[in-house]
Amino acid sequence: MTKKGRVFSGARPTGRQHLGNYLGAIRNYVALQADYDCVYCVVDLHALTTMETTRDLKNNTYEMALDWLAAGIDPQESIVFIQSQVRQINELFLIFSMVSPLGKLTDLPTFKEKVRQAPHNVNLGLVGYPVLMAADIALYKADLVPVGIDQAPHIEYTRETVRSFNYRYSTNVLVEPGMKVTEIPKVLGTDGQQKMSKSLNNHIELALTAEETQKVVMTMVTDPQRARRTDPGNPDVCNVFSLHKVFSSPEEVDTINTECRNAGIGCVDCKKLFARNLNAHLAPFREKRSALAEKPDYIWDVLHDGAQRAGTIAEQTMQEVRAAVGLPE
Repeated sequence: MTKKGRVFSGARPTGRQHLGNYLGAIRNYVALQADYDCVYCVVDLHALTTMETTRDLKNNTYEMALDWLAAGIDPQESIVFIQSQVRQINELFLIFSMVSPLGKLTDLPTFKEKVRQAPHNVNLGLVGYPVLMAADIALYKADLVPVGIDQAPHIEYTRETVRSFNYRYSTNVLVEPGMKVTEIPKVLGTDGQQKMSKSLNNHIELALTAEETQKVVMTMVTDPQRARRTDPGNPDVCNVFSLHKVFSSPEEVDTINTECRNAGIGCVDCKKLFARNLNAHLAPFREKRSALAEKPDYIWDVLHDGAQRAGTIAEQTMQEVRAAVGLPE
């Protein structure tokens, strides 16, 4: 079957993945394999911009790759690799830095947010984060990048960088990528207020046992205005109900929507049902993950093989880039 083009996406190595990672990225990664040549990258160099210690970097890379493969990313169909193992990324990053206005980088909302979070750690790598991201995408000539809506400014920055490069060096060797926004733009955490995140400890790990999952789900905040079981609820403001729409049947969703509003169902029952359906959905993932975890060398073999395949594409691109810039081979 002829594929529609090439997809690239990367994620920082954060270890075991959670429900937000799954709904915001991994599920899309798996689905895109049917129609596109997919290149999926563990962006460990990006991670260095905010890490004060790399003690867990290798293990977090392994755990994330394990979850990706268990969720259905097929290393025969897709390229899965570690960013730092393809050295050409450093060369393109440096070349892109020559067409990257500093003012534009410091105006990006994601940079301002990182500065607000850690004003003591504003390093050159953090400023150049979008340049490295642009180099990642351009190096593999991606036609499409699946992202959350919060990453839209970075994709537009990538497009501008590619245009600037092609214009300055009178070439068209690099591709302006398109953007595919994820169906679920933001997954709230168990607190029902902020985006699901390990750093906020409001996450639900995919690899938890069924019992552990139910325990976490039972801590989830529901309708904050519903103080008693007999009070009518409002599903429209309940994060558990929003997740029912993903993991429960249409009939169950309709029932909860009606019964919650007239106090026919309580929040405890609502959460128990969600936990049951979530566990049923994740059961095949957990079974495959357990099997893969017994073969740790296989995970590293997949990543090393992916780096070799990615490196072939990257070197071909860089030969064209060097020629366009006028650098000697």
